[in-house]
Amino acid sequence: MKKPVNKITINDITEDCGVNRATFYYHFKDIYDLVEWSCEEDSKRAADGNTTYDTWEQGFLNIFYAIEENKPFILNVYHYVSQEQITQYLYRVVYRLIKDVVEECAEGMSVREEDKKFIADFYKFAFVGIILDWIRNDMKTSPEQLVARISALIEGDVVRMLEKCRID
Repeated sequence: MKKPVNKITINDITEDCGVNRATFYYHFKDIYDLVEWSCEEDSKRAADGNTTYDTWEQGFLNIFYAIEENKPFILNVYHYVSQEQITQYLYRVVYRLIKDVVEECAEGMSVREEDKKFIADFYKFAFVGIILDWIRNDMKTSPEQLVARISALIEGDVVRMLEKCRID
């Protein structure tokens, strides 16, 4: 379909997919629910297995690649539906990746949950800000370049912060 998401109807979707309206509504409450489900499925595949300290860069690269692969769709949703929906989706995806890294780095340390959450939230906001800026600028910078710059900037910082938060 070559329409902005906000112009697509349930009828357009059901005709294109060869299903009836009841089938659509059995699975989704509206088009925006379908958009969210689609984004969630892509994100699960993107970060799959790359949520450790040694693999976070690949997980983050995969998120960029998934967005890039779906560029027309992502830009369509971003410009015509809801920037907030894209932002919240990215927060969930990135937080899962970062939270796993923080938990792994904190193994063997006594660190309060609120401190681990604060660290994960900090990186979530930073990473999502970079992704949103990249989307706004039409995805011109290569994902590899962005992830390399982020990696150089934050190398060792999660462990350093966890060490500062130790309560043992």
